[in-house]
Amino acid sequence: MTLYQAIAPERASRFSPMDVLAVVAGSLLLTLSARIQVPFYPVPMTMQTLVVIGLGLALGPMRGAAAVALYFAQGAFGLPVFAGTPEKGIGLAYMTGPTGGYLAGYIPATLLAGWLARRGWDRNPFTAMAAALLAGAVIYVPGLLWLGAVIGWEKPVLAFGLYPFIPADIAKAMLAAIAFPAAWKRLSAKGVN
Repeated sequence: MTLYQAIAPERASRFSPMDVLAVVAGSLLLTLSARIQVPFYPVPMTMQTLVVIGLGLALGPMRGAAAVALYFAQGAFGLPVFAGTPEKGIGLAYMTGPTGGYLAGYIPATLLAGWLARRGWDRNPFTAMAAALLAGAVIYVPGLLWLGAVIGWEKPVLAFGLYPFIPADIAKAMLAAIAFPAAWKRLSAKGVN
């Protein structure tokens, strides 16, 4: 069971109006997280990966992935939802740029985080951190492969697209390890599990 399933008024397997609202809210939260930027090299660091993983942990694999897919649809239609848009381009041109592979990793990361949440990994700080780190690592696979294809493998792809972000990803995983078990503890105190 995910946090959303624990608090949602309808626990049916089909998409309810509450599910649609949760998916839309998730996509908007992802858009907002793209706007929260910390100056960083080689690209600004955003809170998107934390929100992507959080959507999976909170909403579960399908609702979380639906929120990410809606976010992608908004971006593909030219809405300035991605980090650095519209200044760095919009739509499919942005999505196929150097960071496009990382975007492609969002849905598998959300699916994995949601799958792990359904198995209770978000209820304990250690397993919640492990879930966040594993889901975060999933983002890097297509991200680094795409980055290497775009900028060329003769460039230091790992130095550009992986190494600088590891400390931030560990910090984001620690935030998830604090927030999700605390939310479950609060629900448990209210008799909801």
